[in-house]
Amino acid sequence: MIQSMTGFGKAAKQLEDKKISIELKSLNSKNLDLNARMPNQYREKEILLRNKIAKSLVRGKVDFSLYVDVTGSTSSSIINTTVVEGYINQLKVLGTASEGELLNIAMRLPDTLSTVKEEVEDFEFKLIASLLDEALEDLNKHRLDEGIVLEKDFKLRIENIASLLEEVIRIDPERVEGIKSRIQKHIADLKEKVDENRFEQELIYYIEKLDITEEKVRLKNHLDYFSENLNSSDSNGKKLGFIAQEIGREINTIGSKSNFAPMQQLVVQMKDELEKIKEQLLNVL
Repeated sequence: MIQSMTGFGKAAKQLEDKKISIELKSLNSKNLDLNARMPNQYREKEILLRNKIAKSLVRGKVDFSLYVDVTGSTSSSIINTTVVEGYINQLKVLGTASEGELLNIAMRLPDTLSTVKEEVEDFEFKLIASLLDEALEDLNKHRLDEGIVLEKDFKLRIENIASLLEEVIRIDPERVEGIKSRIQKHIADLKEKVDENRFEQELIYYIEKLDITEEKVRLKNHLDYFSENLNSSDSNGKKLGFIAQEIGREINTIGSKSNFAPMQQLVVQMKDELEKIKEQLLNVL
């Protein structure tokens, strides 16, 4: 079953003094492009978290966010009293504000607070890893749901191309007869006596150059192969992309050889359906 590269997942846990939340967002990309945002004290485990994400998501432009909101009374910031007192002494020289007003002004100035780096305990990292697993599971579910929608659209487009191919096969004898008739008319207009054997040989050679039997067979095989891979257990957007390229090659060859307006119109419709497939394939894992 195919999967989309688009998805969103989240997980959160409320502890006694803080709330830990994880959010994951994934969009389409040729490779894995992972952007991680987290508080500095958690960076020591960033590589482990990145590896876990890469193993699960494989491809896509992924935004990973780790939020830690302190909800208890503990704080990692302390007041730089020396800096604050220095600001207040300087402000006193400039005006006659009260001590409370001076303190209020000073606290809004740079470097009045220092952040103490907290040691993160192992149990908290284990909790984060567990929350990441939940968020990944949530995101992959979104990817599967999106994949079901994409799969239905692919099947519709492939069926449409197959129907157009059947129409190409149906009108092909009419095309060949038209080519023969045009050649014979041109010869007649020349009012020249021609060697019948040589004429037949040239006619056969010309029709063989415009023959699309092999292209019709290969196109049918490529369409079947695309459908077969849609139903496989793995999601391989790159492989489906390669098959779509082969489908396009056969459609283009039929168009260049057809030399018959009704068939060329069918080719244009097949190209339109294939273009829609290619656009959607950009979002397939």
